[in-house]
Amino acid sequence: MPDITVVLPSILQPLAGGQSVLTAPAGRAVTVDALLDAVTGDYPVLARRLRDETGALRRYVNIYVSGEEIRRLKGLETEVAAGQEVLIIQSVAGG
Repeated sequence: MPDITVVLPSILQPLAGGQSVLTAPAGRAVTVDALLDAVTGDYPVLARRLRDETGALRRYVNIYVSGEEIRRLKGLETEVAAGQEVLIIQSVAGG
């Protein structure tokens, strides 16, 4: 059974031990919420950067499952199946 792949942008990679890709085993479909718990378990600073104290996705973080933005689907309850790719994009602004 193929894993679920989570691709991180370069700005978040230092928070994941320098990794650009995190993987989670996928015996069955999981929600994005559960997937984030699984891949950020060893990286609490990354977890806090992605979600706020209530567990909601921070507004400057966008997550795509197979090219579809999860806010247009079922949000954190969007299901991810084995073999799918999840892309995390963090908006960066400057001034």
